[in-house]
Amino acid sequence: MTYDAPRLLACGDTAFTIEFAAGIEAEAGARVMALDALLAERALPGVLETVPTYRSLTVHLDPLVADPAELGRAVLALAGEALAPLPAARLWRIPVVYGGAFGIDLEAVAVHHGLTPEAVIARHSAPEYRVAMIGFLPGYAYLAGLDPGLALSRRPSPRPVTPAGTVSIGGAQALVASIAAPSGWHLLGRTPVKTFVPKRDPAFLLRPGDRVRFVPTAPEHWDALAAAAEAGETVAELCEAEA
Repeated sequence: MTYDAPRLLACGDTAFTIEFAAGIEAEAGARVMALDALLAERALPGVLETVPTYRSLTVHLDPLVADPAELGRAVLALAGEALAPLPAARLWRIPVVYGGAFGIDLEAVAVHHGLTPEAVIARHSAPEYRVAMIGFLPGYAYLAGLDPGLALSRRPSPRPVTPAGTVSIGGAQALVASIAAPSGWHLLGRTPVKTFVPKRDPAFLLRPGDRVRFVPTAPEHWDALAAAAEAGETVAELCEAEA
């Protein structure tokens, strides 16, 4: 539930968190992004970095420049104001090869929900997702907007390694993985898009607030798309910004 008033949570002497809700909620996420945009605009002395999540914003600061308690109260006051609407968001169309070696859990997810694999693909690729946060690992994009009919608890035993570019679901969330890593989520497909390249500017392709549409792509197109991505092409299509 979204709180009547945001809460200030201390995080040691170099950070604090402004929390808007107790769970994942669209209203809280919108307020987080609006506050994040406002702090970027105000450039308050001492603020080093802000980290938006589904329901809260963590502010990292330089304690030699700003007093954590004083700055926290100032940001909390801003969070309590009527925050301005967010600007139009970027929309990305991201190719995904579903099933087979690219999405080894597609069949199991389909069986669990009493659907065909084709129906799972259709439901997964139908929504316009919102990038709610980047976290856990560099460039990992957590997406809001998964069809509730596809929601599924995480696997009882995480896999030690899953590929970079994995497109998966866990609980009520969807994910685009940036690098190879352990995961207990259900792997539906994979994208050749490189969402995190350390030497690229910016290193992260997706950012909180962006919108994402998945485009089912035939397996025979994978090699060409992967080669293009390896050569530095974005591969994902950036569409007109939408309100």
